[in-house]
Amino acid sequence: MDFLIKTVQFNTFSELKTINEPYYSVLILDGKASFSIDANSYECDGKNIIFLTPYQVLQWQNTEFELLHLLQFHGDYYCIEYHKKEVACNGILFNNIYAKPFVPVSDTVFEDVLQAISNIKKLETTTENYNQSIIKTYLQLILALSSKEKQLNSLETEQAFPISSEISDFKEVLDDNFIQNKSVAFYADYYALSIDVFSKKIKKQFGKTPSKLIQERMILEAKKRLHLTHKSIKEIANELGFDDEFYFSRYFKNHVSVSPKVFREKVGISIVAK
Repeated sequence: MDFLIKTVQFNTFSELKTINEPYYSVLILDGKASFSIDANSYECDGKNIIFLTPYQVLQWQNTEFELLHLLQFHGDYYCIEYHKKEVACNGILFNNIYAKPFVPVSDTVFEDVLQAISNIKKLETTTENYNQSIIKTYLQLILALSSKEKQLNSLETEQAFPISSEISDFKEVLDDNFIQNKSVAFYADYYALSIDVFSKKIKKQFGKTPSKLIQERMILEAKKRLHLTHKSIKEIANELGFDDEFYFSRYFKNHVSVSPKVFREKVGISIVAK
């Protein structure tokens, strides 16, 4: 592992690169950008913060930015599960397959985040324990401010575009059934809708097809069990309904770009693993 936390400022579009690394990444952007994350396309304009979990693939299509900072940290440095009581960012900023992986922020929050980034840059090359504690405090501040903005933004979106009552509990239904039922037909039948009508409603609500959400829910669970448990890859494959660990490994690598073995080696097993 080359680093536990680092910050980078990009000054031109040519400096940007595809991000696909074993770190949590936070991109602070001011300007226009179009990009994809795990093959899902997005656009943003103005002051925004993008959040990536380890081995999510970000590819830039185009951007006209005035400012772009990249902050990356390893889960061994700051565990979002361990600190979930202080900062509720897991499932809000990170690991949320149902919402856009970025949040527009106010000018005030943007300036506060930039100041925290500046303070981290001054301290990130030092190794003294007290400086590392200060850095973690600044990192926690960035995540807390962003999490608050994301929740406020989500509330406003829900009020302006309420979820269709016909599929209002889809997240819960998917959570309960994605291991045993991986076909779109099962969920369409559950709601007594045709596959076509059901798919259009889900795409309109979440910006993704049902098959994409089922797939992403499976990968999210696989990553969770690789990172938060000491179970073998074979055990995890069996629990997730795969016939054998080799098929599971191929499926995982096809969607994540690295094998479960490499993912676990690079991302590590969390200090809160059971």
